[in-house]
Amino acid sequence: MGNTSSMLTQYDIEEVQEHCSNTFSQQEIVSLYQRFCQLDRNGCGFISAEEFMTVPEFAVNPLSQRLFRMLDGLNFKEFVAFLSAFSSRASLQQKVEFIFKVYDTDGNGKVTFNEMLDILRDLTGQFISEQQREKVVVQVLEEAGYAKDSLLVQADFMKILGNSGLKMEVEVPVD
Repeated sequence: MGNTSSMLTQYDIEEVQEHCSNTFSQQEIVSLYQRFCQLDRNGCGFISAEEFMTVPEFAVNPLSQRLFRMLDGLNFKEFVAFLSAFSSRASLQQKVEFIFKVYDTDGNGKVTFNEMLDILRDLTGQFISEQQREKVVVQVLEEAGYAKDSLLVQADFMKILGNSGLKMEVEVPVD
């Protein structure tokens, strides 16, 4: 699996399927492997952030820099695990874990008011003022029972997003 010129064996496919909690079918994993090989332009078995920038959907995403931080240097198994949060078969827990990692920019397991503000800034750009953004984050926190100085952990995200009907799905084209 490390060498992108090699083919996936049945064992490789099953191993990747198990690693991503069966969120993709075997046929989808084969399609993802083909896409991974296309992205891995230097054939080293890992995708760099620059190689991922060639995916138009990621390049125009306002959170692309945060996503690239999570993507840089992924091998195929990690690539599929990353994408599994977007599968229609992913659990709410998997989706919340992914969102939490996007917000937790320093990787310390806690999300601060400023990290939430940074995400909102990335999403809104110049469309709303800094004061409006702060008001939005404070209101969301207060509605969920938290204060501005709260440090949110993953369980808090689950509590906040658990009943939101969260949708994060992409279709994996299968040839």
